[in-house]
Amino acid sequence: QVQLVESGGGLVQPGGSLRLSCAASGIIFSHYVMGWYRQGPGKQRELVARIRRFGSTTSADSVKGRFTISRDNAKNMVYLQMNSLKPEDTAVYYCHAAYFGTSPEYWGQGTQVTVSS
Repeated sequence: QVQLVESGGGLVQPGGSLRLSCAASGIIFSHYVMGWYRQGPGKQRELVARIRRFGSTTSADSVKGRFTISRDNAKNMVYLQMNSLKPEDTAVYYCHAAYFGTSPEYWGQGTQVTVSS
């Protein structure tokens, strides 16, 4: 059974920070490209950041300089450090895994991030 379980979401003030975590099980973690996606109300799901098996990363222009994706292959964990949060970052954030960057692929259940005063 493959599971991706996100944690760390919550309510934060603008300018604040939050770290999301994703715990993977049921896969050989180091064989998967991992990513974070988000979907705000009334919006399409969009890629936030992804990290390849050995650490190279890609991130959306809207979060560059503020968000950092990282992974720990020994712990089967992927993280998203979010700094300088803005109200427009409010969304459900989803963990994603893609076998060698292609298929099969898996999704977590999502964790809510709300940025508001």
